[in-house]
Amino acid sequence: MATVHDPGANASLPRHHTATHSEKLVITASSLGTVFEWYDFYLYGLLTAIIAAQFLTGLNPTTSYIMALLVFAAGFIVRPFGALVFGWIGDTFGRRYTFIITLTVMGLSTFLVGCLPTYKSVGVAAPAMLVALRMIQGLALGGEYGGAASYVAEHAPNDKRGLYTSWIQITATAGLAMALFIVILVRSPSVGVGEAAFKEWGWRIPYLLSGVFLIFGLWLRLKLHESPVFQKMKEEGTGSKAPLTEAFGQWRNLKVVITAFFGAIAGQAVVWYTGQLYTMFFLEKMLKVEGLTANTLMTVSLLMATPFFLVFGRLSDKIGRKPIILTGCALAAATLFPTFHALTEAANPALAAAQVNAPVTVTANPDECSSQFDPVGGKTFDTTSCDIIKAMLAKAGVNYRNAPAAPGTLASITIGNETFSAPDPTKLAGPARKEAIEAFARTVVGKPAVAAKPAEAGKPAVEAKPAIIGALEKVGYPTKADPARINTPLVILLLWYLVLLVTMVYGPIAAMLVELFPSRIRYSSMSLPYHIGNGWLGGLLPAIGFAMVAANGNIYYGLWYPVIVAAFTAVVGLFILPETNKNNIDD
Repeated sequence: MATVHDPGANASLPRHHTATHSEKLVITASSLGTVFEWYDFYLYGLLTAIIAAQFLTGLNPTTSYIMALLVFAAGFIVRPFGALVFGWIGDTFGRRYTFIITLTVMGLSTFLVGCLPTYKSVGVAAPAMLVALRMIQGLALGGEYGGAASYVAEHAPNDKRGLYTSWIQITATAGLAMALFIVILVRSPSVGVGEAAFKEWGWRIPYLLSGVFLIFGLWLRLKLHESPVFQKMKEEGTGSKAPLTEAFGQWRNLKVVITAFFGAIAGQAVVWYTGQLYTMFFLEKMLKVEGLTANTLMTVSLLMATPFFLVFGRLSDKIGRKPIILTGCALAAATLFPTFHALTEAANPALAAAQVNAPVTVTANPDECSSQFDPVGGKTFDTTSCDIIKAMLAKAGVNYRNAPAAPGTLASITIGNETFSAPDPTKLAGPARKEAIEAFARTVVGKPAVAAKPAEAGKPAVEAKPAIIGALEKVGYPTKADPARINTPLVILLLWYLVLLVTMVYGPIAAMLVELFPSRIRYSSMSLPYHIGNGWLGGLLPAIGFAMVAANGNIYYGLWYPVIVAAFTAVVGLFILPETNKNNIDD
């Protein structure tokens, strides 16, 4: 089989040189394989609402959506464990082996998601199988990043490590853009199967396509040889006998791991997932932008911003990694709130105006209001009148403000001049209680119990609008964003800015992590903090953010999470994070 790189071919080259043809092929082969892995992983993030309808239909609406986000996060939660397993393999046996294993595991598990039966077919076994496959994906992704970054950096000239590794950083955004593009094509009525068919069965197509990408990715990975740094280390016998113990059991290295996490990775993680995934959820769930439109707007902004990964990667070779990463964190902390407010006005101006001119008020005893966050999906949020109201409004994506009430007061919603009281669950039991709650739900988000007008000859019955939705429309709240009123150029500009922040924090970080740790334990040392940050702080961001919104009522409230973490990293990193761009990584 032909190979793309001979590790000894450039041994005589100086560590500062123009990229050779074989080095370019190494970057291309490594990056494309990683693109396919990110494509597999982020498909679920794009299809959260549809997956919830297919696999979580047995849960109440609010819990169903939060659980769908937590299934998404399940893949992130296990990523640190994948980092430990594959980090050990990478530091012990080589970077190349992990490429083959992780891609195979990721591709197969993604393909199988497209084959899963739904809740309607097999009941609770469906979400159980989905969670299992998501966790397998997370293990594979946990082993991917450290190997790809180390592999490329160990081939790079000393003065271009930021540029070379920024190609690896592009892969996450490129994989997301690729997933968006394919989802758009498949759900398009003119090119694909159309929205109705896509929600029913067409969502499987992007998953099944991963089988094709797996074959191509494996073909690329099998053409790679081991990195010259690792090969030299093995020949000289300087590799670590116990990389995990040395990486995390010795304070000398552990303190560097902690520094990297709090001084860079934590802020990078929340900025990344806010700018590229939370934004998608926000557009569709809160701003009520139609799914295909939201996907298209996000794809355009991603394509416009992607070259800046290379720009900031190359700039970090010249001025350092630290100032670029920390500036991105500081800008995110300072501008996320005004940016998302501007996004609301640009994407759904009617909604923005209604929030100002006709705020919705929930009056309830605060002691009766729960957090609306249910990680195991067991709560129904129907034991108090406050929970009933907040769960229904969360399902409808309605922004509201809270007003305290005295104990014993029944929770109510005030919209303009109309007030709607929730049923009192403490005075009902059995079927009557369930019926009362379902009747109230119909006034908010469901179909009415009876038609408003009887059927006329040759015409179907006309259904009445749910009462609360009708009241919202009276004071200007739209049920969905009007495509004709979306300020498309401004929305794209705002989305581009959010992704630009991502390129600032993410473009230089692979090079920085590689440079912080010695080659014998590099894979393990950089992988674990990276995946704790991106897997836990970042992966849980959508679920935590939307649970915060559901409990508080303010659609921007979830932004406090990334703002606080990014600000913390900017301050901590300023004092404890070292500059690394002049470090020697061959040792």
